[in-house]
Amino acid sequence: MRAESAISRRLSARLPIYYGWVVLACLSCAGFSRQGAAVATLSVFVEPLTHAFHWSRAAFSGAVSLGGVLAAIASPLIGPALDRRGARLVLSLAVLVMGLAAMLLSLTASLFEFYVLFCIARMVWAAPFDLGIYATLSKWFVARRRFAIAIANLAQMAGLVAMPLIAELAMLEGSWREGWFAIGSTVLLVGFLPTLLFLARRPEDLGLHPDGPVAARAGRSQSGATAPRSERDFTRREAVATPSFWLLLFYTVLVYPVQAGVSLHQAPYLIERGFSPAIAATVVSTFSLMSGVASLTWGFLPSRVPIRYPLALTGAVLAAGIFVMLEIATTAEAYIAASLFGLGVGGILTLLPVAWADYFGRANYGAIRGLVLPAQVLAQAAGPVVSGVLRDWTGNYRLSLESFTLLAAFSILAALAAVRPKANDPA
Repeated sequence: MRAESAISRRLSARLPIYYGWVVLACLSCAGFSRQGAAVATLSVFVEPLTHAFHWSRAAFSGAVSLGGVLAAIASPLIGPALDRRGARLVLSLAVLVMGLAAMLLSLTASLFEFYVLFCIARMVWAAPFDLGIYATLSKWFVARRRFAIAIANLAQMAGLVAMPLIAELAMLEGSWREGWFAIGSTVLLVGFLPTLLFLARRPEDLGLHPDGPVAARAGRSQSGATAPRSERDFTRREAVATPSFWLLLFYTVLVYPVQAGVSLHQAPYLIERGFSPAIAATVVSTFSLMSGVASLTWGFLPSRVPIRYPLALTGAVLAAGIFVMLEIATTAEAYIAASLFGLGVGGILTLLPVAWADYFGRANYGAIRGLVLPAQVLAQAAGPVVSGVLRDWTGNYRLSLESFTLLAAFSILAALAAVRPKANDPA
């Protein structure tokens, strides 16, 4: 199968705008659909499923972790293939598999069935979506990379806002089974056809250039922020030989357990603090909304600002959000904590893909990120399990939240140390 469909080739020749914006729209649809298996979406199913089947929180959370392990195994193989062939087929299949898995979750009758179906959906969420979306964006945009990734992340955050509410509304009319069916239907409706029909691998395959003709002219005529910077393409071996690779990896391993562990358990935590399930669902959506606001804000950050500084700020905001969460007693405090935490998560989702592309180039982005993604998804997998185990052990979520606060604080130091590698850095 070709990396570009015949439709994308004809459309790129006729459109009066840069075809990269069409690619961005397709990836935004895929990103919205991706959130059907997000931990924030699963969060609203924790209470009804564990109550219906008498599962422990640790057993329930294990599905997220096992799905992450499967993604960790697959991602080093997917990355190089995406660099060579593009993301159209991979993302189309990912949307299809996730939608069908979510719909089949409505028929769950045992923990084993739940694990099989959600692990498939979570594996797809963690590997093909992450690599496919950001690798494609990094190839189509250089000078406008931060903005393009911010828009794609805004669409993902919109999915995070919408999916828990869609599930909650469906459950109000029925049960958790209707919630899963509604999630699966939404995934397929929004994401499948745009990705299959219009996605293209890179601008050069359609006779175009990154950022489009306007950015190219700006680069020739002025040296402002719109001009593409000189960007060296590191090979995977060269990237691994730099200290920056390992510091960004360390930062990733610190922040992603925090992101996933708090996201999954925030709804049951709020319910245990005395809030209603409906309020908990709206707080989760507020967290997602603020993640989108943060993504868009970071997208307008001038490219001259070294990426390590906003990464450090992100870690500080995460720590602050969890600190407030520890002592919430009112609805207003719950929204404040969720908003702060959402701002931090939005920073992670926007800035880390930018950092990898800015530091190591676009030609081998998929291969390099394919090495990193196993650590990322395993870190994400560890967060929910650690939170669930500590909750089952202590009877509340306090110890897990305190632990996540420390991880977020240490991430600040890792970010500040991660300086952009120079051309002669690799050994």
